[in-house]
Parts: sequence; C-alpha cells; structure tokens
Amino acid sequence: MKEQNNSNTFKIARAADSLSLGISIVVAVAIGTGLGVWLQQYWGNWALFGGIALGVLAAINNVFKAYKAQKASYDELGDTHAIIKPNSTKKTAQDDDINKNI
Repeated sequence: MKEQNNSNTFKIARAADSLSLGISIVVAVAIGTGLGVWLQQYWGNWALFGGIALGVLAAINNVFKAYKAQKASYDELGDTHAIIKPNSTKKTAQDDDINKNI
C-alpha cells in the first residue's frame, strides 16, 4: 500500500512540476505583452512588439532553467544509482577479471 502511495505522490509531483513550467511560460509572455501594451501609449507600436519579445525571451529563459535543473537531477541520480552511460569506455579491474574468466 505504501509503495502505491509513494508512486502516486511521485506522479503528482512530477505533473505539478511540468504544469508549473507551462504556467510560467504563459505568465512570462502575458507580462511582456501587458508591459508592451502599457508602453505602447508612450512609445508607439514598436513597444508592443518589444514587450512581446521580452516575454518570449523570459519564457525561453524559464525553459532553459528547467532544463538545467532536470539535467542536474538526472546527473545526480546517475551518480547515486551507478547508471551505466552508453559512451563509457573506462576500463575497470572488474572488466579485466571478466575477460580472464572467458
């Protein structure tokens, strides 16, 4: 029962993390657009496009930060659980023992 509860909790936390990234993208673009609309009355139409561009750049920054956090989490998981990396060519003493027994 406890395993199932942990699994469900993990799925909910993972979904919430993905949802928060989506919400942050929408909010970043909305704030940039709102800033552009507000500045449009002072500086003309180019301020709207500048605000939208600023919002899109902020959204890209949020995605990049989320990617870096996920990559760090994956690397930490790999270090703790000794996941074999596909391009690993490092030879160990255990490999030598296996080859001698063949």
